[in-house]
Amino acid sequence: MSDLPMFDNAIFPFDARGVAKRFRHAAIFGALESLEDGETMRFVNDHDPLPLLGQIQQRYGSQVTIEYVAREPGNIVIDFRIQLQPRDAESTPAQAQAPARQGGGCGGGGGGCGCSGH
Repeated sequence: MSDLPMFDNAIFPFDARGVAKRFRHAAIFGALESLEDGETMRFVNDHDPLPLLGQIQQRYGSQVTIEYVAREPGNIVIDFRIQLQPRDAESTPAQAQAPARQGGGCGGGGGGCGCSGH
């Protein structure tokens, strides 16, 4: 994994291996909710978190894209990218481009994800 850039101005590292298992999902959701539109969290774990990925898709829908960077036994690296605006926002009228954020995300303390709270 040494050839993967962990520190980039647009990528924020999150190493789940150092978080107690009982707190992991809450910590991951909190981290996602603190990201702003266009930012990426690079998630590192020792196993493939398929149940977590399902929860993220259910909770945030298309507002979080999931892309594997590494998927090897004992070394899972996933980029979670926040996408609040539709991809074709340039062709959308200005009044329809209002941020999806209402009241500071999914109850996450005023942070950035802006999900509709499903």
